[in-house]
Amino acid sequence: MLRARDAMDRAYAEPLDVPALARIAHVSEGHFSRTFRATFGETPHRYLQRRRVERSMFLLRESGRSITEICYEVGFSSLGTFSRTFHAIVGESPSAYRKRGPVAAVPTCFAKAWTRPISSG
Repeated sequence: MLRARDAMDRAYAEPLDVPALARIAHVSEGHFSRTFRATFGETPHRYLQRRRVERSMFLLRESGRSITEICYEVGFSSLGTFSRTFHAIVGESPSAYRKRGPVAAVPTCFAKAWTRPISSG
């Protein structure tokens, strides 16, 4: 499971699916999905979405790229899915999040703790 999660962390922008992740973990697809959720508290798909949203949060605040560019850069295939998923995880739209400006200079561990989205399922 850790190999698959590490692969998602490294290649979050790549098109990863359960069969590919199960191969990385050397288990069947069904076993992978059940065990991943039991181990990490969320489905592989939701974990991957959250990692993509986390990266987009940084890019929205720290770069001048358009929301559409960021959407595709982090691995979403449509702006609608990106916006809907971002809102579900963060609680506001990507544009509203961006308007808050850059994160204040604080130790990285604090910034990550404060800005890490909480998954609700």
